[in-house]
Amino acid sequence: MARAVLVPLCLCWALGPAAASAPPNLLLLLMDDMGWGDLGAFGEPSKETPNLDQMASEGMLFLDFYTANPLCSPSRAALLTGRLPVRNGFYTTNAHARNAYTPQDIVGGIPDSELLLPELLKKAGYINKIIGKWHLGHRPQFHPLKHGFDEWFGSPNCHFGPFDNRALPNIPVYRDWEMIGRYYEDFKIDLKTGEANLTQIYLQEALDFISKQQASQQPFFLYWAIDATHAPVYASKHFLGTSQRGLYGDAVREIDDSIGKILKHLQKLGISENTFVFFTSDNGAALISAPKEGGSNGRFLCGKQTTFEGGMREPAIAWWPGHIPAGGGIDFCPGQNVSGVTTHTQEEHTTLPLLFHLGRDPGEKYPLSFASDEYQRAMERISVVVQQHKVTMVPGEPQLNVCDKAVMNWSPPGCEKLGKCLKPPKSDPKKCFWPH
Repeated sequence: MARAVLVPLCLCWALGPAAASAPPNLLLLLMDDMGWGDLGAFGEPSKETPNLDQMASEGMLFLDFYTANPLCSPSRAALLTGRLPVRNGFYTTNAHARNAYTPQDIVGGIPDSELLLPELLKKAGYINKIIGKWHLGHRPQFHPLKHGFDEWFGSPNCHFGPFDNRALPNIPVYRDWEMIGRYYEDFKIDLKTGEANLTQIYLQEALDFISKQQASQQPFFLYWAIDATHAPVYASKHFLGTSQRGLYGDAVREIDDSIGKILKHLQKLGISENTFVFFTSDNGAALISAPKEGGSNGRFLCGKQTTFEGGMREPAIAWWPGHIPAGGGIDFCPGQNVSGVTTHTQEEHTTLPLLFHLGRDPGEKYPLSFASDEYQRAMERISVVVQQHKVTMVPGEPQLNVCDKAVMNWSPPGCEKLGKCLKPPKSDPKKCFWPH
């Protein structure tokens, strides 16, 4: 898939012989639940993303860029390892074909055996920072600074809450090794109005890091993984009520404005021609949160948590001035019931998978007839690739099978200094239940 190419592509530029004298900086802008149809460059009619649209016009627009999984944690694990979730362990064997991720009570996380992009870049002299959501495990052994990052400002989980700190703890926010507060307590999110200043904080963290690394003349990798477009959606006061698309649009407008400021900052510092910038999303828009807190997957069917195009095909833009030529029916498908395709129950399609001709039918509404010659010819080609995949497949140890409330964010590192340590319940590990 296209996303699996991103890691080796970055490494070729960063570690190759041509880059030996001046390796490029790498800036990865990963959105959360943003759909293929959310940007003006991809056809969103309100045209409220002028900075991203300009980024696309100055760089390269990827119209068929795919994620490795339609859910956040496995997608991010694949992005940073360049390996499919079934190989890097971000899957479950608790039930057949279930989506699984890393909620607070997950026991697993990114294994030490996996080699992440920042670990490789560190060997090449890069300074690496993650800003925003990690989501590859929140227990100490899974901390991003143990997996190649030098700095971190953000959280291990999504910004769900608020919780009462008795049945569930509020999610911590970290600076490097230690927590500096919790969502809803120290980092406010108003669920009634959608107001939160987090995107502005994440923006300033990015600008400061870029300035610091430019001054030190060290190449950097910045992973800007913000989550404003993941429900509960939020935006700062300045952007609230400014979009035709409601609160979700407000969040997108603030993100667009922030990315514009980041790109202008690179230009102001004179390092834009030595900085490769890539923008994408972890998975498709969450239609279950639509219309108020979910985005658009454009013409494509369904969204997050499904392997239809709406869940797997993501917006993607590459920008590198001087180097990249310009120009270049399930519960999560409300209102998109297609007979024989979308259902509200799991259907077994292992033997006879649904196949679509995306040239004629980009919306995946007309599956090829199982009896047609076209279907048979396609299956002959696909079967060879599937068999090759099975022969070379070495599954990783599944990390998303076991849940235990005792491992939640009760007492993260640094909680003692803040007086925010909470008493965990007695350990009671169980199989995680994945309903979707």
